[in-house]
Amino acid sequence: MNKKRYTSRLDIKNGTVDMTHGSGGRAMAQLIEELFISNLDNELLRQGNDQAAFDVEKGRMVMSVDGHVISPLFFPGGDIGSLSVHGTVNDVAMSGAKPLYLSAGFILEEGFPLADLKRIVESMAAAANLAGVPVVTGDTKVVEKGKGDGVFITTTGIGVVPEGVNISGDLARPGDKIIVSGSMGDHGVAIMSKRENLTFETTIESDSQALHDLIAEMVQAVPTIHCLRDPTRGGLASTLNEMAQQSNVGMKLREEDIPIKPEVHAACELLGLDPLYVANEGKLIAICSADDADKLLAVMRAHPKGEDASIIGDVIEDEHNFIQMETSFGGSRIVDWLAGEQLPRIC
Repeated sequence: MNKKRYTSRLDIKNGTVDMTHGSGGRAMAQLIEELFISNLDNELLRQGNDQAAFDVEKGRMVMSVDGHVISPLFFPGGDIGSLSVHGTVNDVAMSGAKPLYLSAGFILEEGFPLADLKRIVESMAAAANLAGVPVVTGDTKVVEKGKGDGVFITTTGIGVVPEGVNISGDLARPGDKIIVSGSMGDHGVAIMSKRENLTFETTIESDSQALHDLIAEMVQAVPTIHCLRDPTRGGLASTLNEMAQQSNVGMKLREEDIPIKPEVHAACELLGLDPLYVANEGKLIAICSADDADKLLAVMRAHPKGEDASIIGDVIEDEHNFIQMETSFGGSRIVDWLAGEQLPRIC
């Protein structure tokens, strides 16, 4: 795309979004050039088309879309910009795919500070660059003040699954092992502590991160992984219930083997939350055959994003698709679906 010259530049330090930035005219073109293209710049985006054309590798195509309405927009360990990249990259990667490209749609509220928008776009660019998954097309709309909440972002990702890899939520089988890549509940507690202005002796940060590099090593070592899923909204408990329904199985967990940081436990007690239902944005659940479990666990623990991985339970036969858990006190309980919304606006 050819650079256009304007008589003045955006006042990013003191300026705000106004309705002209979504009008399709000069102001919108200037916003796109000076803020979005300058930060997200790549060969495909620079072409300035309403779509991106590209070649893809041989294999099955995967596509995922995700809307991000998180509150607050900035939180310990990330913001809506980096989160929008991580969330969609991870959704694509949970099929075993190599994520290739992203698109991004921004809904901006009139009056939103341009400095905050610049910070979000810079964070998105940094996350996309680190992941090696560029944003190649996008869209911007502006709504009147009071009819939005600062910024909403919708991202779409595409990727390619290598031949011979078939990973799906309906492939769990009795006898399989259930593995998580690390501690549960970090993201949700980081968001709630920010919302409620809570302070702890140790800062609780979101675990938001892209997991496709970890997944690539897992798939290379164990291409027969049955299921992968990131336990975002609804946390570990709701995600396992979803997978149990998909595969028509039950599951039996061991509470003492589920990694949860002490500070997250403490914060959940203070807030009246169950950490099993609290969102994660940088962790995954893997289900594989018992024969492959130790090998897969070793590969995960050798990677910095899976060093706290743990086998937390087994897939069992159960016509009711219940998730049972052996508690640390020697009893048992049913881990049911999340009833209602424990933490709204979490991602």
